[in-house]
Amino acid sequence: MITEPRIPDPDGFYAALLAAHEGLSEAQSADLNARLVLLLANQCGDQAVLLDCIRAAAEDTTTIQAP
Repeated sequence: MITEPRIPDPDGFYAALLAAHEGLSEAQSADLNARLVLLLANQCGDQAVLLDCIRAAAEDTTTIQAP
C-alpha cells in the first residue's frame, strides 16, 4: 500500500471532489462516494492492496477524537 502523496495537484483534486458534492443530499453524496470508491478500486485492481487500504481506513476512523 502506497501512503506517500502521489496526486500532482492535491488541492485541485480536493476542490473537484467538493464540487462534485455541491447541491447533493446526504444520501446522494454517500452514493457518489460509494461509486467513486468502486471506480478507484477497479483502477487499482489489486485485491491485497485494496484489503490493506480497507484495514488502514478502518483503523484511522477509530483514532479520530471528537472535539
